[in-house]
Amino acid sequence: MKHEPNTEAASKVRIDKWLWAARFFKTRSLATDAINKNRVQIDGQSVKPSRQIQLGEMLSIEKPPYEFRIQVLALSDKRRSASDAQQLYLETDESKAAREKQRLEARADREARLGLAGEGRPTKKQRRQIRSFKEQRNHVQTGDE
Repeated sequence: MKHEPNTEAASKVRIDKWLWAARFFKTRSLATDAINKNRVQIDGQSVKPSRQIQLGEMLSIEKPPYEFRIQVLALSDKRRSASDAQQLYLETDESKAAREKQRLEARADREARLGLAGEGRPTKKQRRQIRSFKEQRNHVQTGDE
């Protein structure tokens, strides 16, 4: 006889368990903390960790620096593979675009900072050029030519 899942249990799942099962948070306690800090909202409303989640609800999940806007497609209270977890929700196109834009901006900022910092210590040739330049500048300032 084949074991069939309990449909009553699958139709009612706490939001903290679902967020953990959907792999938005590594542990249920991290999911609970995010909910308590109002970083997770259902249809624009703050919720408690014990709130039952339902199919079709829109969630807003803040995981700095990103924010996810998703629709619940399936319920699960068991943590499975990442590919299975992605079947539980559908991320909106606006959410994907905003995250991609943030990622590209962060990359550009990082590249700009690296460009300003230089490429490390000067080489022996560059040190000679710096020394020569400083000596020339000192001679011009003191009038020794």
